[in-house]
Amino acid sequence: MRPPSLRGRRPIPVFLCISFFFAFSFPTNATIRYEVSLAHPEQHLFHVTMTIPDVTGEVTVQMAAWDALYQIRDFSSRVQQVEAFVGPQKAFAEKIDKQTWRIKGTGTIKISYAIYWDEAGPFASQLNSEHAFINPAMILFYVPERRGEAVHLAMPDVPERWQATGASIQFMESMGRARNFSGDATSYDALVDAPIEAGKFEEFQLRGIKPEIWVVVHGGSWRKKQVEEDLKRICEYELRLMEGAPFERYTFILHLGRGAAGSGGGMEHSNSTAISAPSDEYLPAVAAHEFFHLWNVKRIRPATLEPVDRTREMYTRALWFAEGVTNTYGSYTLVRSGIWNKEQFYGDLGEQITELEGRPANRWQSAEQSSLDAWFEKYSLYNQPEYSVSYYTKGQVLGDLLDILIRERTNNEKSLDDVLRSMNTEFAKQGKTYRDSLDVERTAEKIVGGSFEEFFQKYVAGSEPFPYREILGLAGLQLHTAERTLPALGFFADHEHGAPWVVRTVEPAGFAAQAGLRAGDVILNWNGGEVPRRLERWLHEQKPGDVLRLRVRREDKEVSVEFQLGEAKESIYEVSEASGASEKARNIREGLLHGVTSTVSVH
Repeated sequence: MRPPSLRGRRPIPVFLCISFFFAFSFPTNATIRYEVSLAHPEQHLFHVTMTIPDVTGEVTVQMAAWDALYQIRDFSSRVQQVEAFVGPQKAFAEKIDKQTWRIKGTGTIKISYAIYWDEAGPFASQLNSEHAFINPAMILFYVPERRGEAVHLAMPDVPERWQATGASIQFMESMGRARNFSGDATSYDALVDAPIEAGKFEEFQLRGIKPEIWVVVHGGSWRKKQVEEDLKRICEYELRLMEGAPFERYTFILHLGRGAAGSGGGMEHSNSTAISAPSDEYLPAVAAHEFFHLWNVKRIRPATLEPVDRTREMYTRALWFAEGVTNTYGSYTLVRSGIWNKEQFYGDLGEQITELEGRPANRWQSAEQSSLDAWFEKYSLYNQPEYSVSYYTKGQVLGDLLDILIRERTNNEKSLDDVLRSMNTEFAKQGKTYRDSLDVERTAEKIVGGSFEEFFQKYVAGSEPFPYREILGLAGLQLHTAERTLPALGFFADHEHGAPWVVRTVEPAGFAAQAGLRAGDVILNWNGGEVPRRLERWLHEQKPGDVLRLRVRREDKEVSVEFQLGEAKESIYEVSEASGASEKARNIREGLLHGVTSTVSVH
């Protein structure tokens, strides 16, 4: 998970967002049916019945190993009580590997099972007394060779006063049976690319936008007028930028305030997004990123992510563009729509450069290698500054630098906007995928009428230092360095997926060591709750002197440890406007801020 970083007073958008686009061509004459019971939500068990028609001899079903994060999470480990039936007779069901079952029989086969989930979205699924949030790939079996067939999903036993909504599947409440919601999707793949929210929520439409955009909010302490205004500005700008909507109806599923988990994050889908944010203040940064994924990732799609294989890792060198440049457009959208002022835009760019240059791994890990290594992100050691850089951060900065160069070489008549629109026309609208960095480079070269080979070789495929000052100067911007004080834990802890956090090392002279924390301590409680998923990002939200209270297990007893956070020094980078910039440089700067060129304006 990559929640927003909340350094300083402004949310800095960092997201982990994975999506699916399918180009399968399967017969659609049969309908696979799912029934998902939400009875007894306090037990956190989804009870699923899957009905598969037209089986001859045997059928194989699988549970996805990954979804919503570039992490193998083995959702089948949550499955229990798998049974299969042919008519009234119980059928032989054999588990053949960690995520695959084979059932013997002919005709219509029914499979029933329960699966446990109680982790808040958008990167997990949850069933509790307050609501249900479902990423369908995390709870539904599928038949590998029949993923393209039409599917029907029903949810009986929906608790009283709950409603249900989805994106690709539009639920209709049954007239004959209260609290039974059902709907259809064109395929399993369409179904699982549309999260489902059930519970008590508020729903409203963004006025004045066509096609329809709906907002579903679960949670409390949010301002409807502010949410509506921010989302309307974001959607209107990006729809103008990309010259129209690629959807018939779009849905924001928002978990805000008390309905959110941790510091939040966002997950994009073909016709929807699911977003968690601690308050509506942090929503725009996430929403601007997620909505732009309608084009970049969902439809402008790298070939290395197709066709989707849910059983294993899928490697791509293109995440710096798919995710990082989407970050670029998240920041562009905020400033161009008026949600940010230009100082906030410059501040965000400075924060990204600070993050990048503060990681020693930036000297050797390229943007492409960071993309390939995304599957290591579930390991806390990999996320340390010495071991990795973020393709979100590196890609966002690359997007800004590439945009300036395009504008400079074309006398501000073309921009990165033209690259995205061209790729949308030549790849997305034609149903084609692009060849990772190669087609990004070639599209930029076509727009400019010159080579970008050196830029891509040095800074995308290679790890040479970015020429910040030189390129920013072309846009009438300058880069300053300063020093700031940051909080320090005084120890290092990590964990394997699903296992508790363990203290590995403790700084001998730090406050943690003085309070008695030891290497090998197992962390049970962190300030009264769970250990933050990303300690580094949690730490950036604190300040030196803040108190950290830990409950740890040491050998056969539990111990409480309390201490103040220490401090460390960090070089920071600040972007500002250069006095005496040339007219051309000022025009390029205005182009970045307002989305304009000499001939085109989408402001």
